[in-house]
Amino acid sequence: MVAERLEEAAATMKRLPPVGPRKLQSQWPTIIRDYWESYGYDRARVHLGPPSALAIQRMDESLEWLKVLEKRSAQLIWSRAERLPWKLIMRMLGVSRATAWRYWMAALTEIAQKLNQSSKHPIETNR
Repeated sequence: MVAERLEEAAATMKRLPPVGPRKLQSQWPTIIRDYWESYGYDRARVHLGPPSALAIQRMDESLEWLKVLEKRSAQLIWSRAERLPWKLIMRMLGVSRATAWRYWMAALTEIAQKLNQSSKHPIETNR
């Protein structure tokens, strides 16, 4: 459940609107293309829209969980929550896939133990 909540937090963070100044944009009007010019010109993008207030609240709560970990473990957990491939994580940590997975499971277990100590409802790590 911890891994699922962190994956949900990463997905929620991606759906948040951008903060800060907008990118520079051209003042030229957009070019209206004919059908045969525009079909397949750009990849179709699906926008899910902004996340709900409850999703943002759960994201904030989940991000607080990372504070109980060391910096390296928190980076590993967040990389997996963002679905970074194991190969890149292996390169980042300089370890094998099995060792990276063990570090990941140990960090998830540590978060779950801290949460179980502070709440009445136990949380399991089911990965």
